[in-house]
Amino acid sequence: MSHIVVIGAGQAGASFVAKLRNSGHSGPVTLIGAEPAPPYQRPPLSKAYLLGEMAVERLYLRPESFYAENDITLRLGIEVQDIDREGHTVTAGGDTVGYDMLALCTGSVPRRLPDSIGGALEGVHVVRTLADVDAMAREFAPGRRVLIVGGGYIGLEAAAVAAKKGLDVTLVEMADRILQRVAAPETSDYFRALHGAHGVKILEGVGLETLTGETRVTGARLSDGSALDVDFVIVGVGITPDTRLAEAAGLEIENGIRTDAQGRTSDPHIWAAGDCTSFPWHGSRIRLESVPNAIDQAECVAENMLGAGKDYVAKPWFWSDQYDIKLQIAGLNAGYDRVFTRKGEKEGSQSVWYFKGDTLLAVDAMNDPRAYMIGKRLIEGGKSPDPAAVTDPATELKALL
Repeated sequence: MSHIVVIGAGQAGASFVAKLRNSGHSGPVTLIGAEPAPPYQRPPLSKAYLLGEMAVERLYLRPESFYAENDITLRLGIEVQDIDREGHTVTAGGDTVGYDMLALCTGSVPRRLPDSIGGALEGVHVVRTLADVDAMAREFAPGRRVLIVGGGYIGLEAAAVAAKKGLDVTLVEMADRILQRVAAPETSDYFRALHGAHGVKILEGVGLETLTGETRVTGARLSDGSALDVDFVIVGVGITPDTRLAEAAGLEIENGIRTDAQGRTSDPHIWAAGDCTSFPWHGSRIRLESVPNAIDQAECVAENMLGAGKDYVAKPWFWSDQYDIKLQIAGLNAGYDRVFTRKGEKEGSQSVWYFKGDTLLAVDAMNDPRAYMIGKRLIEGGKSPDPAAVTDPATELKALL
């Protein structure tokens, strides 16, 4: 039976190998991960785990025994150095591992600050891995001063945890507003007010010029000429697809590892899924950075590797937890030209509805799960409600269906 090797032991890789077994593949399966921990959830890292509300074992996607029980060879703490496409082998930790089919689930890597502006100083952290969060956890003591660089969801989630733990929090966003790349001004306004109410100082239209300090960060100079004293820094300026192995192997790259609709790369023996891939969607190509996509795409591609022959049709949805607010997002808002806001039934709840012309593209729902679910069903069903009905408080949301 064919040997299937999966590189990357994150959400996509773990979902991939489980689906191979669930779909009846009885040949050898090897899952190789660079981190020493078994596959785990990333979203709670910057929230419940950092707050100390979740034990490390609860992060694990499955008990470590699952892999042995399902005859999956789990090789952890091992970097893959090379893919030999002609020889159908990978070099991992000095060993050569042969494959019949290979899946790349290499995920993404956080953007870091350049060394030239202090990115390599001690006390400068990114939020991606368990090791990253363990390293910064000891910094979270009440009264300490933290600078957060970047006003996207990772930066805002980190700000929420720091504020809840009693730190003095300043967040800088070089764009005109927080969440500018991913949300409408209405959603930005909501979260700016939320963080302000918890004592977070948000500076918009202000960039970081440089961090200061000899070996450890002690301060920051900003683009508006101001200076801050800081005890540590969290950098949340986005992630990039981890295409290093794929590029070195000569696979096609296009905003990630380029795949067809079924997850096959430019090499018919190599497939890819998760954050690292770009794939066809509605006549263009997209790359989705989300847990639901990592799971759904990996499971679909695993089935295709075994001959299912079905296109992956993404149904984008996302979430973010900040303080006592759960943001749920259905759809993708790219290209929107009209936005409508609806107040929710509970105090502080609301939803933001994105349209392109008469077509509903996406919904941001803040503590409004009903608006999220209705919006998601409408988008996935290709239906668009009348915006006037959306904003009319007399309209029952269910009636929009």
